[in-house]
Amino acid sequence: MNLPRGDLVRSRVVADPADALELALDRTLSGYVVFEPQGTLLLDGETRGVITFDAGVPVLAYNTTTDRGGPDALADLAVPGPYRADLYELPERALAEAHDTPELRVPPGMPAEELADAADLAARTRAVAPDDRADDEDGHASAVEAFLADEAKIDAIRERAREEAQTRAEEWGFADELREPSRGRGEGDGAAW
Repeated sequence: MNLPRGDLVRSRVVADPADALELALDRTLSGYVVFEPQGTLLLDGETRGVITFDAGVPVLAYNTTTDRGGPDALADLAVPGPYRADLYELPERALAEAHDTPELRVPPGMPAEELADAADLAARTRAVAPDDRADDEDGHASAVEAFLADEAKIDAIRERAREEAQTRAEEWGFADELREPSRGRGEGDGAAW
């Protein structure tokens, strides 16, 4: 997705993506926000998600790494924070061409629900969304449901977390603590450890 460069209006590290989504709604932002999840911030990753807005209402979602759009892009971004959130403002007409990309569209309330679990913010967003966007809410599977259905992705995340824990344990001298405990006396006898 190619977007014109907007004017940076806010750049922050936020624990909750709802902060950036609410700011966009309150400012009736026409532009976009770039989210970089903690894996990118802490592990030199390159994942970036972009959500565009028209008068504060989310229109498109896109993951720059996986090249996935729409609800799938939100599923990619639905990870624990913190996030770096950069908000950019553009004239409405500058996004007209991009916003005419149906495969990248998201229902107005979906980013608030899927990224931030913020039902109130999702309801506020739906309330100000144009009438022609109400149909966007129908027929979309939850991004979280889509993520949870992707067993390979979940297994990859578990394996990555296991490898990172092992690396950190070795760095900190706790590698022996992660080894399987030997089976011996006291097993199954209800003894507390």
